[in-house]
Amino acid sequence: MSRRVALAAVTATAVGLGLVVAGPAAAHQTAHQTATPTAVTRAALDPSLVAGRGANVPFVEQEAENAATNGVVIGPDRNAYTLPAEASGRKAVKLAPGQWVEFTLPKAANAVTVRYSVPDAPNGGGITAPLNLTVNGGNKKTLTLTSQFAWLYNQYPFTNDPNAGLLHPDWWITECQCVPAATSPTPEITKPFRPMHFYDEQRLLLGKTYKAGDKVRLTAPANTNAAWTVIDLLDSEVVGAPHVRVLAANVLLFGADPTGRKDSAPAIEKAIAFAKRSNLKVYIPPGTYQVNRHIIVDDVTIEGAGSWYTIIKGKEVALPTPAPDGSVHTGVGFYGKDAADGGSRNVHLSGFTIEGDVRERIDTDQVNGIGGAMSDSTIKGLYIRHTKVGLWFDGPMDNIKVTDNIIVDQIADALNFHGGVTNSVVANNFIRNTGDDGLAMWSEKNPNVGNVFDRNTVQTPTLANGIAIYGGKDNVVSNNLVADPLREGSGLHAGSRFGAEPFTGTLKFTDNTTVRAGTFDLNWRLGLGSIWFYALDRSIENDIQVTGDHYLDSTYNAIMMVSEWGVKDLYSITGVKFKNVRIDGTGTSVLSARVKGGASFENVDARNVGAVGINNCGSFNFPPTGSEFSVTDLGGNDGGGTTGPWAGAWQLPNTITCDDRPPVVAPPAPSPW
Repeated sequence: MSRRVALAAVTATAVGLGLVVAGPAAAHQTAHQTATPTAVTRAALDPSLVAGRGANVPFVEQEAENAATNGVVIGPDRNAYTLPAEASGRKAVKLAPGQWVEFTLPKAANAVTVRYSVPDAPNGGGITAPLNLTVNGGNKKTLTLTSQFAWLYNQYPFTNDPNAGLLHPDWWITECQCVPAATSPTPEITKPFRPMHFYDEQRLLLGKTYKAGDKVRLTAPANTNAAWTVIDLLDSEVVGAPHVRVLAANVLLFGADPTGRKDSAPAIEKAIAFAKRSNLKVYIPPGTYQVNRHIIVDDVTIEGAGSWYTIIKGKEVALPTPAPDGSVHTGVGFYGKDAADGGSRNVHLSGFTIEGDVRERIDTDQVNGIGGAMSDSTIKGLYIRHTKVGLWFDGPMDNIKVTDNIIVDQIADALNFHGGVTNSVVANNFIRNTGDDGLAMWSEKNPNVGNVFDRNTVQTPTLANGIAIYGGKDNVVSNNLVADPLREGSGLHAGSRFGAEPFTGTLKFTDNTTVRAGTFDLNWRLGLGSIWFYALDRSIENDIQVTGDHYLDSTYNAIMMVSEWGVKDLYSITGVKFKNVRIDGTGTSVLSARVKGGASFENVDARNVGAVGINNCGSFNFPPTGSEFSVTDLGGNDGGGTTGPWAGAWQLPNTITCDDRPPVVAPPAPSPW
C-alpha cells in the first residue's frame, strides 16, 4: 500500500555499498557453460510448474545464473537487504569490469530487457555506467545503466542518503534490541542502514531480428566506472511494427515534440479537446514526449504506437505550495477527475509507456502513472516505470479493466484499488520490482466490491505483499503467480488493517501459485506464511475460500493465521476454507496459527514439510482444553515431512503444538507433482 502506517523497526543483515553476498559455492562458479539454449523460466522455475498461472507475456525469461559467464553467481539468499535476495529466483551474476554473461536465445528476438544492479554513489543519488551488448560477437550496442532510481535506505518511508541517521530514533530497532532515543549512550547503527531496492531494468530494440541459437553477450567494459555490475535476467521478444491510427487527432498536428526536448503536455491536451469535439481518438505516434504534470482524461481514447515506440516521459516537479491533497510534487501521469467531482468515464488508454522520475517515497504525493477515478474505462498495453504507484485509483468508481500492462520499478505499489472500486478487473499484467504491494485492494472508507485480480504475475516486491486484500466484499484473486517477496509481507494476504472496512460476503483465492514466498518479519522476528491472514483492526469472520492454490518452496510456513499481541484476545479469524491445495516444500510448517478462531482443510496435500505440520499457538493463553484455534479435517489431507503426516490425528482439532520460532529446514526445489 502506498499510504502505509509505519511499522516498528525492521532489519536484517545490513550490507554496505557495493557488497555482494554470495552463497557458499558462489566463489567457485566461474566460467561455467550451459546447454543451448539457455533455460527458459517463469519466476525462475520450469514453466511447466506454473502452467496456467500468471500473465501470458510476449517475452521469454532467462535467468543469468543459468547462462554462460566468466563472472560469479551470487546467492541463493533470502535475507532482506542483500543483492541476491532481491534477484529473481534469489540468484544473479556479478560481473567485475571486463567480465561477461552470455544468453543463448531460445527463439527469435529483436528486443531485450535487461534487469540489473550497479552501485550507488558514495553519498547517494546513483551513478551511470555502460554495459556492452553484442550478438554472436558483433553488432555492438551500449546500454547506459543507472542506479539513480534504485538504492533506498533506512526506516519507512526511506531515504536516498546512505549516510543518514535513523529517520525514527523513537522506534524499536532490531539491530540493537532497543529504542535508540531512550537508550544511553545512543547505540551506533551501521551505515548505510538497511539498503534495499537495488535493481532496475532497461529495454533495448536490437535493430534486426535474431534467430534462436544466437548468443547475446552482456559485458561490463574494462573501463566502466561501476566497481561491479549485477545481471539478474534477460527477457527477449519480437516486437512488431508500430501501431498506426490514421483517422485520429494526431498530437503532432497540435505541436507535440517527439524528440522530448519541448513540453508536449499542452499539445496533448489540445488534441484531447479536439478529439472529443470531433468524436475521434487521440493518436500519439512513435517518439519520446516530455510531460511533467497530470493530463486529465475524461470520455476520451488515447492510443500510442506501442509501448516500445511511444514514450511519455516526465520529470518530477516541486510544487511552489502543497496541493490540497498534500502533494508537494507533481509529475507525468494520466488522471481521471476526482470522485468527489463525479470522476471520469469512458477513458481508454493503450499502447504507450509512462516513464516517471520518482526517486523517493512521499506518500502524500500524487506522482502515479495513472490516477483519479475512471469508470467504464480500460487501461491496456502500457509500460509503466519509475512512478510512485503505477495505477492508484481513488473511488468510488465502477467497471475499469486493467489488462496486458507491464509495471516495473515502482517506489510503492503497482496497482491499488483504494476505497470503493467496484465490478472491476485486473488481468494479465506483469509486475516486477515494486516498493510495496504488487496488487492491492484497500477498502478505506468505502468497500471494494465485486473485483477480480486474475492471471497476473508479480515478481520481487521489495516490501509488503505480492497481492493484498484489505477488507471489502465479494472479491476474487485467481490464477496469479507471485514470486520472491522480500520483507514485511508475503505472496498472498488478507488483512483487517489500515482502517479498512470489514470483510463481508465472500473472498476467494483460487488457483494461484506462490514460489519462494514467506518472508521473515523483523518486527515480530518470525516467518510469515506464503498466504497469510492478519486480524489487527477487527476480526475476520466472512466466508473465505482458498481453492486450488499451490505454495511452492515456502521459506517458512505455507499458511499463517495471526493477530497482534495487544489484540489477540479481542479478534479472531474464522470461516477460512482450504480445499484442493498443494504445498511443495516448507521451511517450517504447513499451518502456523497465532490467533483464536479456526479453519477447515480438505484435500490439502503437502510434501517436504520442514517442521511439525500444524504449529498451533492459538492466542497464547494455552488453556487446558487446547488451543483457541481449531483445525477442521474434512478429509483427503495427505503427505507431510520429517515429523510425519502434516495433519496427523494427534494434532487435531486443537492440540497445542506451539513452537514460537521453529528452526528452518530448507526444502528441495519444487518438482512436478
